[in-house]
Amino acid sequence: MDRFDAMQAFARVVETGSFTKAAETLHMSKTSVTQLVQQLEARLRVRLLNRTTRKVNVTADGAAYYERVLRVLADVDDAETSLSSAAALPRGRLRVDVPSPLARMILVPALPAFHAQYPDIQLDMGVSDRMVDIIGENVDCVVRGGELTDLSLMARHIGDLRLGVYAAPSYLARAGTPLHPRELEDSEHRIVGFLWARTGKPLSYAMHSGNESIKVQGRYVLSIDDGNAYLAAGVAGMGVLWLPDYMAKPHLANGELVRLFEGWHLDPMPLYIAFPPNRHVSAKLRVFIKWVAGLMAEHAPVTDRHS
Repeated sequence: MDRFDAMQAFARVVETGSFTKAAETLHMSKTSVTQLVQQLEARLRVRLLNRTTRKVNVTADGAAYYERVLRVLADVDDAETSLSSAAALPRGRLRVDVPSPLARMILVPALPAFHAQYPDIQLDMGVSDRMVDIIGENVDCVVRGGELTDLSLMARHIGDLRLGVYAAPSYLARAGTPLHPRELEDSEHRIVGFLWARTGKPLSYAMHSGNESIKVQGRYVLSIDDGNAYLAAGVAGMGVLWLPDYMAKPHLANGELVRLFEGWHLDPMPLYIAFPPNRHVSAKLRVFIKWVAGLMAEHAPVTDRHS
């Protein structure tokens, strides 16, 4: 038995709550993971996990051992990256998940510079607007907009997305240009709905002008759960959009979108990078977080409201 492999297998089973999921994230067979944990228990002469047909639970001894295992795994990683060459050039596979518009418009175009600086980091980038099970899917970090609902995660506030209301000229020619946000509730107007992963429903948006504040829901004939498709629907004239400024900017410049309600503003949307708790932050993850934070400082800096 390789004790290091056994400790990694045990830690992953604890984090995922499943031998099957642990095996998938470690790219091993379920049988191999099971055998490693069994051999570890035999060596230690204690039961680390309680297994049932539905779930795996860590025992009291297992929980105490897990905390020590995390420190050992972290020390090994630190020992490897403390070497001058490794410290200068972090290496290894990094699994991240980011919103699709952010990937397309900001992160991916900047990746050549990141790769030039860190050529030995292999990025597996999931591009989606869905809710990601960071532990269960063995993702190192996610970038997400909106307030975090999973308070168990570690998170860093890296930006604030300024929002505006937009529509395509073709939509305005057909439905008319609304002068007040409340007009979006009228029968002649339509929005493009964005289905938020947390609720599966479109959000209402709070808008402010002087002492007046209202929430606009609007009616829609199309609701979408992907940011790039949401933007495309608005450009096609399917309805009014609420967009971060970075998404709207190129389409404003070429006349595909028009900004509405100049005297009104929306609260900025906080942007976070989140990663699992109780897991060592490796050198490769540290440099990735720093890189993303630097990009957002250029495109959507943190405002005083959220700092």
